[in-house]
Amino acid sequence: MNLRNIAIIAHVDHGKTTMIDRLLSQSGSFRENQKVAERAMDSNDLERERGITILAKVTSLVWKDVRINIVDTPGHADFGGEVERILNMVDGAVLLVDAAEGPMPQTKFVLQKALKIGLRPIVCINKIDRPDERHNEVVNEVFDLFAALEASEEQLDFPIIYGSAKHGWMSRTPAQTEDTMAPLFDLIVSHFNPPVIEEGPFRMLVTTIEANPFLGRVLTGRVRSGSVKANQSVKALSQDGKVVEQGRISKVLAFRGLERVPVDECFAGDIVAISGLTTSTVADTICEATVTEPIKAQPIDPPTLTMTFRINDGPLAGKEGDKVQSRVIRERLLREAEGNVALKVTASENETDAFEVAGRGELQLGILIETMRREGFELTVGRPRVVFRTDENGQKLEPIEEVIVDVDEAYSGIVVQKLSERRAEMRDMRPSGAGRQRLVFHAPTRGLIGYQGELMSDSRGTAIMNRLFHAYEPYVGDIPGRHTGALLSNGDGEAVAYAIFNLQDRGPMFIEHGTKVYAGMIIGEHTRGNDLELNVIKGKKLTNVRASGKDEAVVLTPPIRMSLEKALAYVGDDELVEITPKSIRLRKIYLDANERKRMSRAKEAADVA
Repeated sequence: MNLRNIAIIAHVDHGKTTMIDRLLSQSGSFRENQKVAERAMDSNDLERERGITILAKVTSLVWKDVRINIVDTPGHADFGGEVERILNMVDGAVLLVDAAEGPMPQTKFVLQKALKIGLRPIVCINKIDRPDERHNEVVNEVFDLFAALEASEEQLDFPIIYGSAKHGWMSRTPAQTEDTMAPLFDLIVSHFNPPVIEEGPFRMLVTTIEANPFLGRVLTGRVRSGSVKANQSVKALSQDGKVVEQGRISKVLAFRGLERVPVDECFAGDIVAISGLTTSTVADTICEATVTEPIKAQPIDPPTLTMTFRINDGPLAGKEGDKVQSRVIRERLLREAEGNVALKVTASENETDAFEVAGRGELQLGILIETMRREGFELTVGRPRVVFRTDENGQKLEPIEEVIVDVDEAYSGIVVQKLSERRAEMRDMRPSGAGRQRLVFHAPTRGLIGYQGELMSDSRGTAIMNRLFHAYEPYVGDIPGRHTGALLSNGDGEAVAYAIFNLQDRGPMFIEHGTKVYAGMIIGEHTRGNDLELNVIKGKKLTNVRASGKDEAVVLTPPIRMSLEKALAYVGDDELVEITPKSIRLRKIYLDANERKRMSRAKEAADVA
């Protein structure tokens, strides 16, 4: 069959997954009476809750006797490892841009990857029905972005299509002239070439991997040459040409709509999933026995952020989760790193039962922690730290990010002030319409850890921040950390409303009446810069002597609820976040007060030395 392999690339929330919904429904991939969930490609619970694409997925549809394989790619740079691999499978990309927001940092990120491997994108200006749309300016901004990314003459001659994926129409002009997605289908078929079919025996580069409870390891990729059948003998080659394993393919699965269907044979050019191999992984080449050269894979950008994952060794360990041993945590992290090439897992040099997990950003690591939490794991994690490098002259380098903040003009001053304190350098400031301003900074990743929540408070929830890795640049110096200390529990038990009521003036609390606490657990934020131990389990003494006045009514200020992201941003270097399936707690690394003092003195002595 005539084939087209395409990817849909865009910034977060510009409408990729919604557009694929419309393409599937209008191509006849669903029965008329078939019930299909909104954003059908977001199969993961976390994807549905957050409204973002985390894992790249493949779907397939037929339009006028042409089979179109479509890959839905993540829009966030933290999941860029998925994007880099996926683009190897396709021959074209549809770049989706919001008609009001225009190109954003992740638009630049995914487009740069597509242009680098020679793809000629179609530009789709989506959400043209928005009241604040500005399609002419957005088209000019997209052209400037192509030019800035050194696109070739052929790539700069991109076709443009306008429409609203939400309402199911696309048109070659900004005015709505169609009620269907047909113009986009026709443009995909005419603009993109069929896949290039190479001569020779069967070869396939593994692009994504998943564990299936029935089929075992399922490897997905595009067949470069030859054909693949069930029960065929194959071998796997690593990138350096070594044989990883030899085996038989148990099943060949083709993508048909939202489902994977077993087929007898798949030919060169098609995207398929195969099962039967046990150790092959991403970037390996699956091929016949006669092949000796592997297919070259795109290099993956290195991780910029690392976190320490430890066992939960607190007094409440094992009460809420069933996966608590370091061996089980290690196996889970290695399994994740196997399928996600943007993650690196190593044993910690400083601690036993601890692992260093390096990734692209806070969101990627936060998603991993949340997934493990829902699977029943209990663990503790440390504060995120950036991955430093050293250049050939011995100079210390750190990751710098491009930060774009869209904010109401009234709050732009406080945003500039706070980011300047965090060693950010302003690169641009211009109005973006409707009384808002767009601020562009180059900021060290260290300074952005924990800033999202502060930005929301400073802007009364009106600011939108987007980040993108820019480059490794010389170390910019010390950045001030948290200005306040922590309120700590000095005993084990359940917090009592009477005690919390009498301690509220010390600072805002993170706990409420009945919360289980233990010595060394962080129960609130001190209004001053030092840590303070409190007794929140002490109840009111009851005697048979009548009080002269009426008892005070205990009215508690609602506690600050610590979500996973807020907790990771809040903790200091000597603190941990304890994560269980039911709770998120903050604690000191050393729970005993005397041990904390001893370790603090040892650190001060080491700093002086």
